[in-house]
Amino acid sequence: MRIGVNVPNFGPGTDPDMLRQWAQTVEGLGFDLLMVSDHVAVTPDVAEQYPAPFYEPFTTLAWLAGVTHRIQLGTTVLIVPYRHPLLMARMAANLNRLSGGRLVLGVGVGWARQEFAALGVPFERRGALTDEYLRAMRAAWDDEQDYRAGHIPIWVGGSSDAALRRAVRLGEAWHPLRLTPSRLREVLERMKGFAHEQRRPMPALAPRIALRLTDTPITDPGRLAGEGTADQIHDDLQELRALGAETVVLDPFNGDPAETRRPQPAWQALATVAARENLIADHTSKEQQ
Repeated sequence: MRIGVNVPNFGPGTDPDMLRQWAQTVEGLGFDLLMVSDHVAVTPDVAEQYPAPFYEPFTTLAWLAGVTHRIQLGTTVLIVPYRHPLLMARMAANLNRLSGGRLVLGVGVGWARQEFAALGVPFERRGALTDEYLRAMRAAWDDEQDYRAGHIPIWVGGSSDAALRRAVRLGEAWHPLRLTPSRLREVLERMKGFAHEQRRPMPALAPRIALRLTDTPITDPGRLAGEGTADQIHDDLQELRALGAETVVLDPFNGDPAETRRPQPAWQALATVAARENLIADHTSKEQQ
């Protein structure tokens, strides 16, 4: 099972140097995947949670591809209705080629009503537009040599019934975000039903979980996967492995934009997980084979 990290590409402490430090720290610790978020217009509803500056994901990942070597690069998640599908197809294909085939495209329908309004995109049609645009992107990759750059996996986010059906129809993986362990198991069972209903195989499981390291165990039944002691986080990863997860993405951002000015606690938590899961040893072994 591969382990990735969601890196904050927003907030008062984020600048090019900080993004470079994040990328090289994550790669140096042995993680497999680096992902960033997506917003285009930092409207008040977006700024409340993810204040400016907000670095656009395609350009950010293209730059980070040049300061990293082996780590995969991805979006968690790209808001599909915000951009023309042929533009997304071209940018994704180019980024995949420029990075040596390292792109993973996590996608979602979006939630920020004011941002949709600012971009002139009808909020009520975001689900239908996402389905239409994903099909158009796949068609562009299949039909035109200009767009091709190897296989780009699409991970579909969300845990609503519509999102689960979308993941079965259009995704290589289902990419749920920050759920409790019990909720993840429950939704996974619902997805099995949708896959059977559509007579399609189950997409791979690639969740994004929290990363909040504590000194004492968290016993609250609302504990998110990835929260708690090093033992609890290790057990969560083991359970996800048992559920068939091919990749798990750790999200060390816990909601306070001031965290972006002081990334060291997040880096220490990541180092603890990397050591516990033997990530550096695993990569060294693979490189020697």
